[in-house]
Amino acid sequence: MRYLAPCSLIAALTLPAAAQQIYDIYSTTWDRSKLFTYTNLGSSPINFVTPGPAASADIVINDGTVYQPVYGFGGSLTDSSALLLNNLKNANSGQYNALLQKLFSPTDGQPNAGLSYLRVPLGASDFSASVYSLDDQNGDTSLAAFNINKAPSYLFSVINDIRAINPYLKVHVLPWSPPGWMKDSGTMNGGNFLSQYTTQFANYLLKAVQGFQSHGIPVYALSIQNEPQNSNPTYPTCKISASQEAQIGLALRPLLNNNGFSSTKIIGFDHNWDGAGTYAIQLMQQASSAFAGVAFHCYGGQKEDQDTFHNAYSSKEIYFTECTGELGSDWWSDIKWALDNIYIGSIQHNSRTGLEWNIALDGNGQPELPGSNSCGSPPCRGIVTISGTSYTLNQEFYSMAQASKAILPRDVNGPFGSRIDSSVQGSLGWALRVNAFVTGRVNPSDWLRYSIVVLNWDDSASTTWNPQSVKATIEFRGMQATYTFPVGVTTLWWYAPATSGLQGAHKTGSSFASEQDIPVHGSTQVPLSSSEPSFNPANATASAYPAQTTEKSEPLFRFRRSY
Repeated sequence: MRYLAPCSLIAALTLPAAAQQIYDIYSTTWDRSKLFTYTNLGSSPINFVTPGPAASADIVINDGTVYQPVYGFGGSLTDSSALLLNNLKNANSGQYNALLQKLFSPTDGQPNAGLSYLRVPLGASDFSASVYSLDDQNGDTSLAAFNINKAPSYLFSVINDIRAINPYLKVHVLPWSPPGWMKDSGTMNGGNFLSQYTTQFANYLLKAVQGFQSHGIPVYALSIQNEPQNSNPTYPTCKISASQEAQIGLALRPLLNNNGFSSTKIIGFDHNWDGAGTYAIQLMQQASSAFAGVAFHCYGGQKEDQDTFHNAYSSKEIYFTECTGELGSDWWSDIKWALDNIYIGSIQHNSRTGLEWNIALDGNGQPELPGSNSCGSPPCRGIVTISGTSYTLNQEFYSMAQASKAILPRDVNGPFGSRIDSSVQGSLGWALRVNAFVTGRVNPSDWLRYSIVVLNWDDSASTTWNPQSVKATIEFRGMQATYTFPVGVTTLWWYAPATSGLQGAHKTGSSFASEQDIPVHGSTQVPLSSSEPSFNPANATASAYPAQTTEKSEPLFRFRRSY
């Protein structure tokens, strides 16, 4: 549901803005000369000035229209990822801590991604050492044998290490399969859910949430089944129909509410884009009251399919929760695809998250569950490759880091950024893919932070290789800035005074303030960015964020894994 500003606010936004300057820039270029490189412009900021002629690429920002808040970017902490990270911790704690900082620290002015959304399997997945559920006792309808500690202990310790670095971390749990005895196959690998176990499975999921809580890990969201249209006999999977998932959700919601987990969201579907108009909608038709929204993967369909669901259920949330790269693919082509389809594209089509598959794998895409064919050849690639006592950041890191930096909270306990209206005009408008965001403030007198994420994909790859930087104008509140975007991804931000309407949205909890109820544990401080005014503009007398673009034709490039 988007927030539309009143006419008086829209009029106010046309007034010139005082002292708006761009100081902070993060860049990743096609030739890797810059890799999520932070630049502070210091004494030479980019000023917003009285508009002149628009450039051939003209980015128009309209903060009078605020769309969805973005809850964070990240990936899945599978058993395999947790094992590799834990091994690194034991072998070289300094490298482990440095990697966690690089991935998860949300601090301003540092080249750390601030990844804030973690997806965690309940029981085994295709990236586990063996097949197991949290209750493997056949016919245990009372769940007396349920044991959260069937999961490896290092899974919980790594999560808590991450939470110590990023207090905003949201943990989203889900099973790859119910226990085998709840299925017609009698095993975790493949098969169909048996409806007679609806109540038991709902209680199983409640116990999982309670189990995470016992390890000091609050569960932000819960999906009932990963890829419910997938039955693969080589690794944990399960087919659950929309009507079955609806009934499980209706049983689970009151269980969560009555046991102190009313704030834990239930997310439906969690499968490919091409199910947006069928399974996802059928689920809402049958059990809308139980589900906060639905989640999508990239392995079938396209990002625009999210609109089918959004148009039918605009009050429900959309999450993008899985895609994976493959070893041996082209670095720059991967970044273009990921930004176009996930970190800009999916967000433009109302997603509130953008996630990859494994947080970490080794250089061979291992360790994968023995016998699983889910990734095939070439193997899947993690966000990070861990080899012995060292690690390598992959293209997945750089793609999502650029987007993550644009939406992180400005203040301790402050809101995440919300997408605002943007477009790219002019004869070179096709060369830039853009998302814009506004981040609210805890103190209503503080200036709001505005950011843009810009993909320049003008490399002429469809003809001959010829990367071209694009000089663009940025139009904002009747003022204009100019910046030349290299071929690559650029994130930049600036500050501007809050209008009464936008600050009101912040204070009343709508739009970009909707996640303020997430507590921050500990004393993490976010240092002042150099670009923020050090004065209260209200008292000062002296100096003191869907884009509709014409997309470039690109060769079809798609991350694939067996689903």
